[in-house]
Amino acid sequence: MPWTQNYAALGGSIALTALAVSLPIFYLFWALAIKRMKGHIAGSTTLLFTIIDVVIVYKMPIGLAISSSVLGILNGLFPIAWIIVTAVFLYNLTVEAGQFDIIKSSIASLSNDRRLQALLISFSFGAFLEGAAGFGTPVAITGAILIGLGFEPLYAAGLCLLANTAPVAFGGIGSPIIAAGAATGISANLISAGVGRQLPFLSIFVPLYLIIVMAGWKAAKEVLPAILTAGVTFALAQWWSSNYLGPMLPDIIASLFSLICLATLLKFWKPKNIWRFPHEKGGKVEEYAKYTGGQILKAWSPFIVLTIIVAIWGSTGFKTLIGKKLQWFITIPHWPGLDGLVMKTTPIVSKATMYPASYKFDFIGFAGTAILLTSIITMFILGISPSRAGKVAGATMKTLIYPCITIGSVLGFAYIANYSGLSYTLGLLFAQTGHAFPFFAPMLGWLGVFLTGSDTSANALFGQLQNVSAQQIGINPVLTVAANSSGGVMGKMISPQSIAVAAAATGLVGKESDLFRFTLKHSIFLLLIVCVMTFLQAYVFTGMMPTIAGIMPTIASLIH
Repeated sequence: MPWTQNYAALGGSIALTALAVSLPIFYLFWALAIKRMKGHIAGSTTLLFTIIDVVIVYKMPIGLAISSSVLGILNGLFPIAWIIVTAVFLYNLTVEAGQFDIIKSSIASLSNDRRLQALLISFSFGAFLEGAAGFGTPVAITGAILIGLGFEPLYAAGLCLLANTAPVAFGGIGSPIIAAGAATGISANLISAGVGRQLPFLSIFVPLYLIIVMAGWKAAKEVLPAILTAGVTFALAQWWSSNYLGPMLPDIIASLFSLICLATLLKFWKPKNIWRFPHEKGGKVEEYAKYTGGQILKAWSPFIVLTIIVAIWGSTGFKTLIGKKLQWFITIPHWPGLDGLVMKTTPIVSKATMYPASYKFDFIGFAGTAILLTSIITMFILGISPSRAGKVAGATMKTLIYPCITIGSVLGFAYIANYSGLSYTLGLLFAQTGHAFPFFAPMLGWLGVFLTGSDTSANALFGQLQNVSAQQIGINPVLTVAANSSGGVMGKMISPQSIAVAAAATGLVGKESDLFRFTLKHSIFLLLIVCVMTFLQAYVFTGMMPTIAGIMPTIASLIH
């Protein structure tokens, strides 16, 4: 007999039920922000608390609660933790081969100013990795690079999380937008256009905000030409590609355009002062050796190869190849103790619907496997023997045990939140705000990403709720569905999953609470900007959003 979700389990009250099931979330905030627990302890105890909470409040059978948690833990280890392990391994290989000094020198040849290095690496290059792979890859890779350049670990991790905002909505070859389209029945191209008329404003602002957080307003003014170049070029390309090419390429196109334009600017323009962190002795700028073009190309080759392979891995053609022809994966179509045993009900779905549960171990298709392949190629390029690589791999695994536990427990929490109905109860509470709903719509996406660590998952979770709520109050549903994705990206920097990834990549294992405290205020501030923007687009600038009845523009119509 299937167990049916009950979103108002306590006295028929959504508000009272939401308060009760929010306790694990409040606990997680308290554990990280106030108690400053280590990430793996905070994550594990939150998961245990959640299991107890949903069993008591929803009367969810304990077997279902445990089974959904185990499924989440497995999804946390593969593919998420797998990305972290392979990304840090790749970085460690470049250090082992002595190539990172050359990489630092090549970046310094463009600029040895920390502000400009942050723009190049965390914003522009990170956006490319987000667009090509997503799922933690950009924070892991760019965080490791900034550490190698000499950034303080907390700033390296925090800046990469902060920069990884504007590109998240289109990350992983458009998967968040495609998921929103599948959940709502609205064209993914239409949602893409909607998001493309929100995020470009933030894409201009985020680079400026990034440098203000890092160095202050006075130091930011000194590099305004670089900030504007990085942000405006990214925003323009993001707007154009999202509106005229659909959801799959905006991040790739925007990041490459931004990176090329910024690198070109730095060939002809330099700031008056070289900015360094206070901990860098008296502001002294280190001297870098000169290297030949061939040496620089060799040092950068791991990341060039990574860029190519990750782009291939994210392509539709490659996914079709491994999914339909190679079929090198293990599938558990009916997850034991869960599949066929949980029923969703109204108003989340129009009629009672079975909540399926399955697991697919797609080792070839995992982004982490693309990074592993890059690491193997790197061994040959840099002349690292298998025995040396084995030692590096062992050392890497030893440092990442606790982050993997954190990621697994956080995904376990996300899955039990979905299968118990916890996420839907909180979503329904937001949906009861009436005509103020456009202001709160981004908060729903923010909450979804905090809970799941993924804008894709948040859109699948709350996309239809956004759609229905907008129609009930008579506003454009494309706006609220787009706002779910736009607001969601601001939750990425405080998601425990993202915090664990950043901490692992930058050597902050055990200090996840410090990183959470660093990003929380910025996440809330940027979220409020999206909330105000969405409210204005709903009732003041109503013509900014495409409508469901509208026709998507085409390149041909643009030319003519």
